[in-house]
Amino acid sequence: MSTEAATQPALGRSWWRRVPLTLAAPTAVFALVRDESEEATESRQEPITAIAGLAGIAGVLGTPVARHLLNDSTMSVALIPVWAFIGGVFYALAVYWIGGGLLYGASRRFGGRGSWRRSRHVLALACLPLALSLFTLWPVRIAVYGQDLFRTGGDDYGSGDTIFGALFVAFLAWSAVLVVIGVRAVHGWTWARAAGAVALAAAFPALLVLATSI
Repeated sequence: MSTEAATQPALGRSWWRRVPLTLAAPTAVFALVRDESEEATESRQEPITAIAGLAGIAGVLGTPVARHLLNDSTMSVALIPVWAFIGGVFYALAVYWIGGGLLYGASRRFGGRGSWRRSRHVLALACLPLALSLFTLWPVRIAVYGQDLFRTGGDDYGSGDTIFGALFVAFLAWSAVLVVIGVRAVHGWTWARAAGAVALAAAFPALLVLATSI
């Protein structure tokens, strides 16, 4: 076995160990994403993909569509995990590719360099808090409200549900902050410049959501 072939799995394992550090020391982890060599990008692709997929599932569970699933008589409780998985995959792909493209374009407008792939990796890695919510927030929320969480007219209302909703928004906000930290780390920018690039990237999706909600 060549040294190069033996090194690749070791690099992949090192990235799995670094993933939790994104929550505690994000700047140091995101700085490593500057390395766009084929070896470096391949070594982090597996954890990046896993984070994006888990965050996608957590994301679709937080949509208004999820709260009405069981209103449809053709939908059963057993199908909810299947729906969440399939919907999460599509959600993850959209955010990873389109969101990564928007972040890449915005960064270029602010004078940044680097590839579209690097922007995708920054965005996916920043979604770690959202992925974490799938194992922390959602099991508790589902345990408390059960099937009522996925239909209207159940017990999932009032202050308790408001608190759970606020916690989910907090996970989303945490991810948004990590995007800014990631952009700042990979480009070596000021906070204002990094925040400006992220705001520009988020402008189109925000306007789209606003237009569909009116």
